[in-house]
Amino acid sequence: MDFHTLTRTWRGLNAENRFHRLVLAVLLLTNLLTLLALVRADHTVVLVPPILEGEVNIARDSASRSVKEAWAVHVAGLLGNVSAGSADFIREALEPLLAPPLRREILAVIGDQVEAIKRERVAMYFSPNALRYDQASDTFFVTGRQVSAGPGAEPVRHQRTYEVRVGFQHYRPVIRHLDVYPGGPRTTEQP
Repeated sequence: MDFHTLTRTWRGLNAENRFHRLVLAVLLLTNLLTLLALVRADHTVVLVPPILEGEVNIARDSASRSVKEAWAVHVAGLLGNVSAGSADFIREALEPLLAPPLRREILAVIGDQVEAIKRERVAMYFSPNALRYDQASDTFFVTGRQVSAGPGAEPVRHQRTYEVRVGFQHYRPVIRHLDVYPGGPRTTEQP
């Protein structure tokens, strides 16, 4: 047996083992860092719903403009199409969408209006015909024709605007601003 070959092979084998141990430690460290980054990362959900034209993004605390636009139109539709039978349902549907600072005030106003609608048996119908977006305030203005009709009364038609600012919190929509008024939109940008 050649002692020189044996020592060279033995040293080479030990050197290779040390190198592999070092590589294993580095790989373990990179896997732990990758796992930590994955756990801490915000996830973006990409959706293509049938009511929207293209891809939309919803992240933990933000969403694309088209998603906010769809929610603004939805809220305007809920608030604008009310009858004595649907008033309580609409109030319950809107309550979880409202931001905490707005919730008490808006629910009080909606509660008063629900009672008036039930008492007078009025039905309101809203047909949106325009949507504007104010980029400076991130606010949507849904404008349309509002028709109010009661039993034995002539329907009253007028233009109404729903001013809605939609945000997202923990992947859920939150109404951060809501205002309803007669006439056209009150925007900072005029056409």
